Amino acid sequence: MKIIAEFLIGFVTLEHLYILWLEMFAWETKGKKVFKNALASDLFKPTKVMAANQGLYNGFLAAGLIWTFFISDEIWKTNIAVFFLSCIIIAGVYGALTASKKIFFVQALPAIVAMVFVLV
Repeated sequence: MKIIAEFLIGFVTLEHLYILWLEMFAWETKGKKVFKNALASDLFKPTKVMAANQGLYNGFLAAGLIWTFFISDEIWKTNIAVFFLSCIIIAGVYGALTASKKIFFVQALPAIVAMVFVLV
């Protein structure tokens, strides 16, 4: 179970590093393709700074999950993983309720599955 939990944490981490890259560095290129149904094409340039800010937050979430791979104390490691996965779950549920239901499946659900394996 521990290996599966670590694999899932790694997956969620990589997902949030991708979101960081997408929102901070590729907003006007790849971002236009990913969010083509959510945002009009002419709004990517004026929202670039806002997207970069969101990307930075995703980077902090990824950094917290990366931190778990360097913690040797299992209780502390679990607590940190639970905290950062909870942040992702809450953000994903909020995003699904306020922006797009897709956010639940892309962000919250993988974090929920990881959380289950962390706690089992």
